[in-house]
Amino acid sequence: MTGSEKKKSSGMSVKARRVLAYIVLIFIVFLCLFWFYILIINATRSNGELSRGFSPVPSTHLLKNWNNLLAGTLPVLQGMINSLIVAGCSALLSTYFSTMTAYAIHAYSFRFKKAVFTFILMIMMVPTQVTALGFIQLVSKMKLEDSFIPLVVPTIAAPITFYYIKQYMESNLPLSLVEAARIDGSGEFHTFNRIVLPLMKPAIAVQMIFTFVSSWNNYFTPALILHEDSKKTLPILIAQLRSADFLKFDMGQVYVMIVFAILPVVVVYLLLSRFIVSGVAAGSVKG
Repeated sequence: MTGSEKKKSSGMSVKARRVLAYIVLIFIVFLCLFWFYILIINATRSNGELSRGFSPVPSTHLLKNWNNLLAGTLPVLQGMINSLIVAGCSALLSTYFSTMTAYAIHAYSFRFKKAVFTFILMIMMVPTQVTALGFIQLVSKMKLEDSFIPLVVPTIAAPITFYYIKQYMESNLPLSLVEAARIDGSGEFHTFNRIVLPLMKPAIAVQMIFTFVSSWNNYFTPALILHEDSKKTLPILIAQLRSADFLKFDMGQVYVMIVFAILPVVVVYLLLSRFIVSGVAAGSVKG
């Protein structure tokens, strides 16, 4: 085989791999978006239409389902506000203090540094359900039931967020930069807030998305702490709507409420995704 024939065959193989990659990616995108399409379609259908089976064509009951949902006994809009407060505060506090902890482990040398790092990683292995009983007893003794404080403050200690940011910091935050800031007379908090945080934007954006979604979808802990309807978050209200008795049950309202609950997650992702893309682009240029 001549050199031109080899180049031609290699070029064809590259094109074939590219076409195959596009086909696989399109198929994956279809699988991801198809279920959202079904969700939106079902939100436009009445309870009677939903009971008759699936239809790919949207119906005309979207506004009726929404009005029936708002006319019900569940405080849907207040639940949205509650979820935004809990998820937003959790995402901000978790990422900020996890970045600060990762910076302390990365930039400082102190005794038992490796032991502290190992201990934090060990906490990652402890499931939430194991400590739930003691946590509820503590919340009850502190009289913090029906309060957002037990849902927000514990998120400051987020081992998974810390570990991800620590690994990102290892490859994107040179200690020489920190030393140069110290030589120039920059204080530690000034260095962290003005130099470290901007460099960590891509990692912080990723973890803010994960933390926001995790807190937004959290049903277990809020269901144990929040008892008043005016304090409940959206996952609890959705569960209550699904568990309504036969006469009041309306699947159309359930689908509308699920769509309503997904919208803030999509908005948060769209707002933070640009930091992820810019960070990846900056990393590729750096490499």
